[in-house]
Amino acid sequence: MVNYVRVVSITFGGAGRKRTVHETIESNMEMIMYLLRKAALEKPDIICLPECSPFLNLSMKEMVDSAEEVPGPLFNEVAHFARENKTYVIFPMMRKEEGKIFNSAVLIGRSGEYIGSYNKVHPTIWELEAKVTPGVEAETFDLDFGKVGFAICFDLNFEDVMKKLAEDEAKLIFFPSMYLGGLQLKIWAFNCGAYFVSSTTTEGSMIVSPLGGILAVSSKYQQVVYEDLNLDYEILHLDYNNEKLESIKEKYGPKVNFKVAQPEAVFLMSSEAKDVTVKGIVEEFGLETRRGYFRRASKIREKSLKL
Repeated sequence: MVNYVRVVSITFGGAGRKRTVHETIESNMEMIMYLLRKAALEKPDIICLPECSPFLNLSMKEMVDSAEEVPGPLFNEVAHFARENKTYVIFPMMRKEEGKIFNSAVLIGRSGEYIGSYNKVHPTIWELEAKVTPGVEAETFDLDFGKVGFAICFDLNFEDVMKKLAEDEAKLIFFPSMYLGGLQLKIWAFNCGAYFVSSTTTEGSMIVSPLGGILAVSSKYQQVVYEDLNLDYEILHLDYNNEKLESIKEKYGPKVNFKVAQPEAVFLMSSEAKDVTVKGIVEEFGLETRRGYFRRASKIREKSLKL
């Protein structure tokens, strides 16, 4: 059943260092609110800002010392925007909780409520030395349009975060960061079978498809990029499925889309119909998802080893 979500990524590198820490944060927030208002013109379902947005251009110690509890003044300003525009906002910041400091992606709901935070599982060495506490593991959140997950900056170098997001079957992964990630974004999107949305401090923020293709990229001329993503999709392998695709098309025609990735031999199947879901089509035609196919292959391999 067609399930489009409009995703917006904002590129923001800070408003520049000011005379004091307070003035720097204040200036950053003024620019953040300007960019959020600009993003709101696209009527988004969810907006993502870069890592530590309100604290950019501060030293690591200054960021840690400026960490706020949530809800707090910075949160409340963005939450008011979210409520006015009925959109989710991902507001990354240094967050204080029970005396500990986390580098967090704070998730704000459409009504301005605090939904939860993803805490960076792999802070950098200099973050750890500055007493930033690591998160325990990747986690996902069920929103009104589907399941979302997160990774922050340095997390992109560690498989435990990617594997957990893949296991939890996140449909949409957000990557607020201070570095671009490049090829890794495509690898993560492909391996997780999820849309991947980066929001960085320099031009080159990306929206990537579950097959690893780039759908949108920011530039100095376009800090705000967006894409409409249909989250009623599944990733399948061509093995054991390919011969069934013609029958699916004969029955559903343009209501079902196939996007094939070669030479990877996988495809994305999505539903454009109001009365049928991809899950229903998978069951109706006895299809096997890529994840299910690989699990079956592993089980057969294990049995063979015991012979």
